[in-house]
Amino acid sequence: MSANRDNKQAKANNKQVQKNDNLTKPIIANVANKDRLSILVVSGRSGSGKTSVLNILEDLGYYSIDNLPLSLLPDAAQKLVCDSGIKRIALGVDIRTPRADLSNFAETHDALKQRYGEEAVTVIYVTAQEETLVARFNATRRIHPLMVQDTKGVENTAYNLPAAIEREIQLLQPIFKQADVKIDTTMLNIHQLKERLRDYVGVDNQIVINLLSFGFKYGSPIDADFVFDVRILPNPHWNPSLRAATGLDAEVAEFFADYPEVSEMTEDIAKFLNRWLPDFLHNNRHTVTVAIGCTGGKHRSVFITKHLQDKLTVSLPKGLTVAAKHREKHRW
Repeated sequence: MSANRDNKQAKANNKQVQKNDNLTKPIIANVANKDRLSILVVSGRSGSGKTSVLNILEDLGYYSIDNLPLSLLPDAAQKLVCDSGIKRIALGVDIRTPRADLSNFAETHDALKQRYGEEAVTVIYVTAQEETLVARFNATRRIHPLMVQDTKGVENTAYNLPAAIEREIQLLQPIFKQADVKIDTTMLNIHQLKERLRDYVGVDNQIVINLLSFGFKYGSPIDADFVFDVRILPNPHWNPSLRAATGLDAEVAEFFADYPEVSEMTEDIAKFLNRWLPDFLHNNRHTVTVAIGCTGGKHRSVFITKHLQDKLTVSLPKGLTVAAKHREKHRW
C-alpha cells in the first residue's frame, strides 16, 4: 500500500535528518540569530500532529497561521516579513487547501525561496503510521477532512477513514517531495515532539520561574506548582518596631540574622529547587510557580523569596529566568 510506502519513507528520512548535518544546519542558522529570517511551511497528514507542531512553534517564538490556502502563502509572507517585520513565521498548509493549489506547490515553494533565500524557507512534513492515525481519529471522534461533505452536499473524495488516509497520501505528494524535514509522530508524545522541533529549529527552551510570596491568612495560591510554608520561623510581626517594616527592609534582615534557622531553611529550599527546576526544561513547560507562604505575607515569606531570587538567578542553568512577586504587597 502507498500508506506503508509513505511511512517507511518518512521514517527513513527522519533518520537521515538526525544524522545528516546538511539538513539541520540551515534551519539552525536561520534562527540562531533572531534577526535572521525563518519561514517554516508546516504540512502533513491529518491527525499526525500538525496543529501541535504549530502550537509548539508559536511557544518558541514563531508567528503561526494554520489552515492557510497554499496560494496565499506568498502574500502572507509578504505581509508578515516586509510590512510587519516579523522574522519567525510558521505557516500551516494541509489537505483542506484547494486541490489546484497542491499541484502548484513546487512553484509556490520556489517563489518563496527566490524571494527570501533558500536558507530562509523550510518545509516540515508531519506524518504517522496508518493504524495510529485511525486510532487518533477514533479517539477524538473527528471526521477526516476528505470525508466532509462540501457546500453542495456531495461527498468530497472518500467514503471511509482508511480510504481518506490513502487518498490524502496521494494528494500531499507534491509537498512530501519538497519537504526538508519529515517527522513521524507515531511514537512521540507532546514533550518528545517539542524536543524534536527545538533541535530542528535551534531554539533553546525558556522557562520563567515565578517566586511568589503570600500570606496563608488570605488563602493559598491555586496556581502554585510548589508551596513552601515558612510559618515555623521567628515572626518579626511580634516586634512592635518591625511591624510596619517588610521582608525587604534592612532592619528585618538584621532581625533574621540572629536566627540561623532562617538561612538554613532558605538554603534547603534553594537546594531542592536547584535540583529539580532544571528538569522542567524537558517537560514542555513555560512557567513554574514557587510559592513561599507565611501568615500575612509581609515579613518571612517576602524575605526568603527575595533571597531565593538572588541565589537561583546565579545557580540555575541558562533557559531558566527567575522573577519575584509579592502577592500581598497591596496590603503593606
